[in-house]
Amino acid sequence: MAVDGQIFYFCRMIIIDNTNISDDLILVQFACNVKKCKGACCVAGDAGAPLSEEEISLLEDHIDKIKLFMTEAGKKVVDANGVFDYDIAGDFVTPLVNGRECAYANFTNGIAWCAIEKAWEEGVIKFRKPVSCHLYPVRITSYASYDAVNYHAWDICRSALINGRRIGMPLYVFLKDALIRKYGKLWYNKLEKEASRRLKQGNDKITLTGQ
Repeated sequence: MAVDGQIFYFCRMIIIDNTNISDDLILVQFACNVKKCKGACCVAGDAGAPLSEEEISLLEDHIDKIKLFMTEAGKKVVDANGVFDYDIAGDFVTPLVNGRECAYANFTNGIAWCAIEKAWEEGVIKFRKPVSCHLYPVRITSYASYDAVNYHAWDICRSALINGRRIGMPLYVFLKDALIRKYGKLWYNKLEKEASRRLKQGNDKITLTGQ
């Protein structure tokens, strides 16, 4: 583990403060291309996006304003079951419509977008969207003394890998705003410094694509 904010690198992991970070965040090149994937991460899968208790409270506080941007089907799910659901492990997640798309997903020309984020963009609410959505394709698993920060490889994001390679965008750079939102600017600066150090050393060059 890290001591007094130091950074340790071991095997395929970077440890910064109380986070164990997969080096896929540095090695994988990734940039969403919604014209290709159609926002599939809002639709595919067997459970909604992970939610914290704080985020559930925010959704409950702002649901009437978020509903302005939701589909009728999404609103019916929320009205019937509430702003959150449980996954198979009993953890909090966003509810789904007919076991498919997120209840907060809406669609324009077949491309999914987030009603929560739309409300934020319009200045209606100050909550952008669940941090798990903001961080995707990174998933965080919290343990007693640290967070495991890992890249979630999924076929639906293949176009993002292609686009990331095309423009040379490391995953940690693509997710800069989300990572700072979660862990702060100082933490991100440490990650950025470690990525730069490894690139200069010529080890595991960032041009690698990982998955």
